[in-house]
Amino acid sequence: MHAYLPASPLIPLAVVAMVAGLLVVGYALQRTQGARGWGSVIAWSLLVAGIGAVDRLASGEPAGVRMLALIGYALVAMKVIVVVAERARGMAPLSLGRWLAFAVLWLGMQPRLFAKPRRGPLPGAGALFRRGAINAIAGEALIVLAWLAWRWWHSHLMVTVLLLPGLSLLLHFGFCNLLAGVWRFAGVPCAALFRAPLQARSLGEFWSRRWNLAFSEMTSIAVYRPLEKRVGRPLAVYPGFAVSGLLHEVAISVPVRAGFGLPLLYFLLHGALVLIEGVLARRGLAPRGWLGRAWTLFWLAAPLPILFHGWFLAGVVWPLVGAGP
Repeated sequence: MHAYLPASPLIPLAVVAMVAGLLVVGYALQRTQGARGWGSVIAWSLLVAGIGAVDRLASGEPAGVRMLALIGYALVAMKVIVVVAERARGMAPLSLGRWLAFAVLWLGMQPRLFAKPRRGPLPGAGALFRRGAINAIAGEALIVLAWLAWRWWHSHLMVTVLLLPGLSLLLHFGFCNLLAGVWRFAGVPCAALFRAPLQARSLGEFWSRRWNLAFSEMTSIAVYRPLEKRVGRPLAVYPGFAVSGLLHEVAISVPVRAGFGLPLLYFLLHGALVLIEGVLARRGLAPRGWLGRAWTLFWLAAPLPILFHGWFLAGVVWPLVGAGP
């Protein structure tokens, strides 16, 4: 866990201060009626410049600390981008409380959910709680098994195979579902961000409706919709994958100072495959049923080492269970 112990306690405090400043600017931007033109430029500039500043600020920190700092800042910066974009499309401005709730206490990227009036608990909260709790417990069990696998066999392969699904169950299918349940109980119509991804019958379905809807929401609001009117639907899809790839570079390659370009390559590959799926579907040749699932799972899993490359595993994943490089 040394990868997650700050070398200087001042660095996390400085990053928190930067995020706080970003929240203030984001609130001011989304309250400004004239944010339709220059607001988007400011929001994207805050993302790019802020990532550079955080990376430089945390340059002397361990890889895990750098990753958390970069992800934390980028997440809030993306919130600013989407809220400015939605304000330009006519959404009413959020109050300070609703802005902070959306920006800090929810991982999704639809600010309109928090702009709606609350009318008491919404159905589905209990189911999300139950699924979240079960998945979190299963994830914790896999993490413990990964820890034991390293203690008993010193196998990086076993640690990786157990730890990555364990973390996903704990965070993606556990914590996110619990958080969505809390908001539904509070009257905000949030929903699961990860929805039975193994049921996807195409890569397009996987990325748009089943896996990490926060990313798909962000790219849809801030990238796809503005480009669709200019270049058409097929060409607007690919830049969204490119943006996702660059943001994964920030979360995966930048913290470990290695593997640059590999996460981007993974998403560019998937963007091309989604376009190919569209062509095949228009010609009636798209794989269906079990063949569609096999196609989807193969292309998700086969190039996965490109996304989660060895430098990332050694720098920030294996240290979670005390596994050395």
